[in-house]
Amino acid sequence: MKKFLLGTVGLLALGMAAPASAADMAVRAPPPPPAPLPVIYDWSGFYIGANGGWGSSHKCWDFTTPAGTVVAAEGCHDATGGTAGGQIGYRWQAGTWVFGLEGQGNWADFKGSNVSTFFGADENRTRIDAFGLITGQVGYAWNNVLLYVKGGGAVVRDKYDIFVAPGFLGAGTLTASASETRWGATVGAGVEVGFAPNWTVGFEYNHIFLGHRNIDFVTPAGVFAGTDRIGQDVDMGLVRVNYRWGGPVIARY
Repeated sequence: MKKFLLGTVGLLALGMAAPASAADMAVRAPPPPPAPLPVIYDWSGFYIGANGGWGSSHKCWDFTTPAGTVVAAEGCHDATGGTAGGQIGYRWQAGTWVFGLEGQGNWADFKGSNVSTFFGADENRTRIDAFGLITGQVGYAWNNVLLYVKGGGAVVRDKYDIFVAPGFLGAGTLTASASETRWGATVGAGVEVGFAPNWTVGFEYNHIFLGHRNIDFVTPAGVFAGTDRIGQDVDMGLVRVNYRWGGPVIARY
């Protein structure tokens, strides 16, 4: 009987201790929510945009015979100024690589002059008033940031004038002029950032190679005045804004 009473007391004590022990146990925290899927910016699609910036064209004149033989150097100058225009193109993305084609057209006001080192009474002036670029692109994308290089063809519209130089009788009088459309090549590089699903902003540098050409000048009366061999190239920096369609922002698994 004594053993039975002791066993009963032990069972009751164990039963009373069990709920207290359970209450003292730490409650396990719920598992953290799954991480959100990364959002990847898709650069594929058509785009159209506007650009603006600054440019400089380095120009050198050499007086030549009508047959093209250089007689004497007339010096060089930089024609600088602002530019604004637009672009349209298409890009397609393969993994992190982005490929594209683009056409661009710009109004420009790159002007400069120098007094001829051979004809001291002449001031040679130049102006680029328009240019166009047709280029291919290859880029590498880090989500919504695109770094790219480009290259292709370029065309510029040039105007050349010869005035009476300052300090001479009739200073500022136009004595001869010429104009041309010159084709060349271009290379460039840029960075572009997507700040909204269909909008990007970026900065781009371009260099245009235009080589040398013989230019025939005429007086205001239309009389042949002489020939100069003119060489030039162009450097410019542009800020660009594009609107893209055909390639939405997507989540990749």
